[in-house]
Amino acid sequence: MSTPDQAACYHCGLPVAGGLHACHGDIDGVTHPFCCSGCLTVCKVIHESGLDGFYDKVALRESQLAPPPDMPADLDQYDLDEVQREFVLVQPDGTFEAMLLIEGIHCAACVWLIEKATGAMPGVELAEVNLAHQRLRIRWHPDRLRLSEIMHRLSAIGYAAVPFNQDAVEGQVQRSNRRLLFRMAFAGFGALNIMWISIALYAGAFSAGDPAMAQFFHWVSFVIATPVLFYSGGPFLSGAWKAVRAARLNMDVPIAIGALATYGYSVWQTVQQLEHVYYDTVVTFLFVILVGRYLEALAKRNASSATLRLMELQPRMATRLGEHGEERIAVRKIAAGDIVLIRPGDKVPADGTVTAGDSHVDESMLTGESHPVHKFLGQRLAAGTVNGEAPLQMCVEHIGSGTALSRIIHLVESAQGSRARVQQIADRIVPWFVLTTLVLATGTFIYWLGQDMDTALLAAAAVLIITCPCALGLATPMAIAVAAGFGAKNGVLVRNGEALEHLAAVDHLVFDKTGTLTEGRMRVVGMHVYGDMDADRLLQLAASLERQFSHPLARAIAVAADEKQLGSMACEKASMLAGAGVVGCVDGHDVALGNARLLEHLGLSEHESVEQPGNAGACIWIAVDGALCGRVMVEDRLRDGALELLAELQRRSFGLTVLTGDSAEAASHLRAALGGDVEVVGDVLPEDKSQKIKELRQQGKKLLMIGDGVNDAPALALADVSMAMGSGTDVSMECSDVVLMGSELGRVLFALALGQQTLRTIRQNLGLSLAYNIVLVPMAMAAIVTPVFAAIAMPVSSLLVIGNAVLIRRRVRSL
Repeated sequence: MSTPDQAACYHCGLPVAGGLHACHGDIDGVTHPFCCSGCLTVCKVIHESGLDGFYDKVALRESQLAPPPDMPADLDQYDLDEVQREFVLVQPDGTFEAMLLIEGIHCAACVWLIEKATGAMPGVELAEVNLAHQRLRIRWHPDRLRLSEIMHRLSAIGYAAVPFNQDAVEGQVQRSNRRLLFRMAFAGFGALNIMWISIALYAGAFSAGDPAMAQFFHWVSFVIATPVLFYSGGPFLSGAWKAVRAARLNMDVPIAIGALATYGYSVWQTVQQLEHVYYDTVVTFLFVILVGRYLEALAKRNASSATLRLMELQPRMATRLGEHGEERIAVRKIAAGDIVLIRPGDKVPADGTVTAGDSHVDESMLTGESHPVHKFLGQRLAAGTVNGEAPLQMCVEHIGSGTALSRIIHLVESAQGSRARVQQIADRIVPWFVLTTLVLATGTFIYWLGQDMDTALLAAAAVLIITCPCALGLATPMAIAVAAGFGAKNGVLVRNGEALEHLAAVDHLVFDKTGTLTEGRMRVVGMHVYGDMDADRLLQLAASLERQFSHPLARAIAVAADEKQLGSMACEKASMLAGAGVVGCVDGHDVALGNARLLEHLGLSEHESVEQPGNAGACIWIAVDGALCGRVMVEDRLRDGALELLAELQRRSFGLTVLTGDSAEAASHLRAALGGDVEVVGDVLPEDKSQKIKELRQQGKKLLMIGDGVNDAPALALADVSMAMGSGTDVSMECSDVVLMGSELGRVLFALALGQQTLRTIRQNLGLSLAYNIVLVPMAMAAIVTPVFAAIAMPVSSLLVIGNAVLIRRRVRSL
């Protein structure tokens, strides 16, 4: 529908030219009052929940797409269940978790302040700030604390917060950059004009010019510098004032003190008609700091763009099939159970199962797999993947935050906002950094005051400006953000920064064989029958029992029976004997299947037919009514690249251990197939894996355990760092530190290289930031460095740290 060229938002009353939307999304096609982009999102949720009367009273102060510097007046809306459903995750323990977009974060001191202020609130379990993305990950107990109270607390210490969503990110970045550009341009205009005046003043002084003219230029400089200080420097002044009111210190405090002291001294000189004014210094260093912050914001966005790239995979619209044919709707209106049509070239709108069609789907943006994956009836599809050559119909199963794409984004964001242990150095320094800066500046001023007031003022201002923990605070988060994003792009999902640090220290790898080094798709390769029972009859009995279980060996036997079109018999009392096998009653017969331990349990281990099979597969013994009737041989093929991976790891001097539940004979065959110095341990029960991990750790080894995340959870938890093999777009493994998307084993080497390079980069960044302060702070205290040079050096140090972090991509790619 059309919109007027100029109209006001129905809810917030703000005049908006163009870009308006029909209130409530024009759901029924009837002309409604208009919404601005910010009110529209909440408006839709409230309207569809039948709460229009309440929302008519809500007055949002600015667009949600671009959160304002001041917190919106009505925060109670974010406590409504209907609104929270859009952005709050309910944890298994009943706590709520949300990601808030924070405006006003500039440095590590801001991070420390926000985490301390919110983390101390009763009911808050976790408060973790992502400096690179300017987001707060908050987890709280809803019965003890409301989200609006947390947001009020943030407002009280000087930070505006809104719930995070993709549109809010884009709008906030654009709005913030636009405001920064305006302030920077205003300061630049003032700096350019005041510089000409300064040149005229210096030229007049050297040529014995007219003192009255010099005084006139002083007042002109005052007129230019005053609006620059309070408009362009406004964020620093307001940030410092709010910090002082909250009895906290951030980096706005020393910048504001330096600017106000230099400006105040210049005003005093002007009023007293004295010679030395430094309006040009105030305006120029504000301009340079704003330029640095703008470049820093662009660099951060580029360095940590992985989540934005993933978010862009989610389509906006979908084609739903209903009683009246095709219907083009917004993705957010899709519900579980809907049937959607995915045309060639379309993105899959949600997670689900193919109900009709045959095509190939590009999953490379999610998993890094280079080849399209064949999809047909019964195959699973993931949101964000791209359909190939033919249309598909899909039954929707998971939407919104329940999709694989959403879980991947959550994992990447959690990793980017997490901390490595090495960051504890910076965390211990930052709280004292601002106080130390003020003390050093005061000492510098007192030292030089006895010699020269001008020198004392400029030296103290230089110390206040140049001593900044920004580079120190960015050293670790930027490296982790880049590494986590680059890993996700290549099919390696890292759960937290500490995992990257542990990966760098690994010297021994432990593999679970089934589903890791092998494909995890068992197949029957042989069957031997003892006695008079028919082979098909025995296989039918065995398959009828195994169909009650989901173990790979059980599926292999069931598939073998299906291939022979052997029907299923009634099965009762099916149960599992841990580490031995399964038992049950099939068609009136007591049937048992398992390994040698099962034979011992049944008293059949001394049977004359029991012999060790001479291959690398698994042997499943079958007993019917207490008599040994036969055995089935099952094998699992090694994954492509498994032998090459182990050979390369040995070449790099990593220790290798492979754990398998197969017999000792089968383990011996596997050891021969793998070659080299690989330790293969057979007859390993699930609990034995944990014991083996403990033994290796007691030997002083730094372990990486790689499993399938199914029955390896205890062993994965005991290793220094754990890695689970994903399956396509399955990222449901909660027990591992790293998830490999897809089946390409070469990503193990990539993950190791990523961890090593990330830790190396973090150490380099910490060294750069510490060297910067160690070298330049004494120079500022010695009055060698001017405030303008300090304003240039401060952002340059941050840009160096960010640039070094970005190089992780190139360095890992070249390994």
